[in-house]
Amino acid sequence: MLHAFDKSAGKLDVDGIDLLILHQALPSRFDLTQGAYRALETLLADGRVRAIGVRNFMPEHLDALLKQATVVPAVNQVEVHPYFTQPAVQAANAAHGILTQAWSPIGGITSYRGAGTSTFDDPTIASIATTHVKTPAQVMIRWHLQEGRSAIPKSVRPERIAENFDVFDFQLTTAELKALDALDTGVRGGPEPDDITIETYGLAIPEA
Repeated sequence: MLHAFDKSAGKLDVDGIDLLILHQALPSRFDLTQGAYRALETLLADGRVRAIGVRNFMPEHLDALLKQATVVPAVNQVEVHPYFTQPAVQAANAAHGILTQAWSPIGGITSYRGAGTSTFDDPTIASIATTHVKTPAQVMIRWHLQEGRSAIPKSVRPERIAENFDVFDFQLTTAELKALDALDTGVRGGPEPDDITIETYGLAIPEA
């Protein structure tokens, strides 16, 4: 992880990084997970990063990590969108004082994985968007914010980036929030965290 920091900082051409996260727990070799997190703690203590976090950690992964960690992760970045809300993970994060940060927060993964209805075409989301004269994406981002999550929608198009920021001039009602919560299918779009192994998901990262 220390070498990974050097590579990341080198590619970004910076001396420090605001937030560095451990991308994935490795359940079959959790000793490696703990070792990588200890390296993050070292980077934090040295002032080379301002905050550290984790990604795709389930409640049991957090419990195991925190038995040895000296610093509680600032964030746990997990798949959360109206079709997959992971309430148990969110509750575990909150219990430890960890911010839930949503990846695929507007359900992009429901579009390119090609199975069933996309969140962008969901009639409930579309109806709420029409009521507020907003787009479905803006409604979903607002849903995250009102429920206390950090959301990191991805876009490379300037007009979409501007749209994603334009979510502070309306408020979803309690009924609308409940309607969005009720869309949860319990179906994960990304890989199952417990299926992650070095053999199946290991990836060499080029040097800076």
